[in-house]
Amino acid sequence: MTVTIFEDTGNLPASPFHEGEQVLQEQMGAHGVAIWAREAIRGFMPDQHREFFAGLPFLIVSARDAMGRPWATLLEGEEEFVSSPEDTLLHIGGGPVRGDALDTALVEGADIGILGIELATRRRNRANGRIRSAGEGAIAVAIDQSFGNCPQYIRERNWWRVPEEPDATAVRRKRLTASQMSWIGCADTFFIASGYRGEDDNPAYGMDVSHRGGESGFVELLDGRTIRFPDYAGNRYYNTLGNIALDPRAGLLFVDFSTGSLLQLTGRARIGRDPGELRKFPGAQQLVTFEIEEIVELGSALQLRWQEDAASARSLRLVEKKRESADVTSFIFEARDRGALPAFKAGQHLPVELKIPGLSGTVQRTYSLSGSPFDQRYRISVKRETGGLVSTFLHDVLEVGAVLESGNPAGDFVLPDDADPLVLVSAGIGLTPMLSMLHSVTLDGGRRLVWFVHGARNGEHHPLRNEVTSLVEGRSDIRTHTFYSRPLASDVPGRDFDTQGHITGAFLAALTQRPETRYYLCGPAAFLAKVKSELEAAGVPESRIRHEAF
Repeated sequence: MTVTIFEDTGNLPASPFHEGEQVLQEQMGAHGVAIWAREAIRGFMPDQHREFFAGLPFLIVSARDAMGRPWATLLEGEEEFVSSPEDTLLHIGGGPVRGDALDTALVEGADIGILGIELATRRRNRANGRIRSAGEGAIAVAIDQSFGNCPQYIRERNWWRVPEEPDATAVRRKRLTASQMSWIGCADTFFIASGYRGEDDNPAYGMDVSHRGGESGFVELLDGRTIRFPDYAGNRYYNTLGNIALDPRAGLLFVDFSTGSLLQLTGRARIGRDPGELRKFPGAQQLVTFEIEEIVELGSALQLRWQEDAASARSLRLVEKKRESADVTSFIFEARDRGALPAFKAGQHLPVELKIPGLSGTVQRTYSLSGSPFDQRYRISVKRETGGLVSTFLHDVLEVGAVLESGNPAGDFVLPDDADPLVLVSAGIGLTPMLSMLHSVTLDGGRRLVWFVHGARNGEHHPLRNEVTSLVEGRSDIRTHTFYSRPLASDVPGRDFDTQGHITGAFLAALTQRPETRYYLCGPAAFLAKVKSELEAAGVPESRIRHEAF
């Protein structure tokens, strides 16, 4: 196989990925990721990321011990224990508890991977770098890379803090005990540490730590020293697997959310794609087998506690199913008992759990609510994805009358509470939260100027077009603009679409000359990276741009 290693081209920065990550991207068909990710993976922390980290009560971090073995752990602290005095610097005001596998590893010069994750809202951002200074229970990290992650497979959990100071006792083993095997076998969440450092000073080198989630039991115990877990499609960066391709050493962290206990594992991982084995895990792209070398268990190591499992808000009954375009169908739900549904804000998402024939347990997915937040029903609009397990089930199998379980609507990708001009921008199925926002602004009394800009392939792939037209008809305060990248002969310019081509940041920045304008973007990651970069190049401050990836 020939693998292209992307180098500096013109004014573009060098690839944000090292050779191992690029190999995995090539193998998995993620062509072009290294090009658009240049704009998404930065050598500094955007202001939104800095503010996000500063509000977190805990971080997941990864590093290597004195033997070079990767481990992951959880660092917690009081309010504002994380801060970012500069966009290339992150201060963490707390370290590992005594006996932690990384107790003495977070030292000056060490590589460190950092994951900021907010389980209640499913937001997460990553920052990787090197420790600039360490001492007196605090470390300062010089940032090499900063980027957002997609929120798939995160179980929503609220947290609280117990008053008792943790008094953890570390127990080290070489083999899992029965209770540890039960812990892992019931887990729906864990974190994985990996890393690779070549000989030069490439910022793509270093440590990573990432989240893995699924239904309880998605981690398979093969024996007391071997576990296996499926790897599903995510942001297509393949940071973890790319590291493992070059350095198989890795570390796993399991958190007991009800007791604040930690289970740390270090060992070696290998990637497998045997078709027969993959069939046991529908939707998985590959399987990762992990051979344990050492175990550290820390009982009641944290003051933080979380919901042991996110409770379902209500059972929902499908009352209407409507095809919206060639590949998008809307599903409208009422409460099974016909009672009131929890309210939601425009832009929020709905977690649902589905029982798919032939699969044990349930499958969880999250979809943006596409209807008005003032309706008494929930509507999601789902694009059929080629080979998509859940989207195929929804489109082809789920019929009116079916019942499924849902969580509460959640997410903070919502409209600001001000009257600033607003540009709502979507591409493809990224339309769904924007349409909900459009419903909301049509009822706010015309207190702000709104642009609704959408990009689609053509009329056959433009869902809910008539609904948008109906909402803005006769409104002088709301304007629309539609781009078709490949219009059909039947698509009439000026009637079905306004511009042939793709949405650009320059076009959006020129819509209004008012500096207080806010830009909300939703769509594929490549689209977001491109348009956000172009907006900033046109002079729009990063603080005026919000985005959500699909």
